[in-house]
Amino acid sequence: MPERTIEQVVKEHTDEWMSIPGVVGTAIGQIDGNPCIQVLVVKKTDELTGKIPSEVEGFPLVIEETGELRALEPE
Repeated sequence: MPERTIEQVVKEHTDEWMSIPGVVGTAIGQIDGNPCIQVLVVKKTDELTGKIPSEVEGFPLVIEETGELRALEPE
């Protein structure tokens, strides 16, 4: 069982992952009914996959291809 919460782990590592070109965000999701860390990327590539671990502090990490993210214009 992980010693820290998934929220603590994501908060600590987000800046590190966001510094990788192509990473546009992080989130907490679920995989097979269990919590996971999601790293959101513009395009999933072998290079990005090599820079991002598959597990962090006991939590699985999933790379999600989202494309570019941008704020919506106010109506």
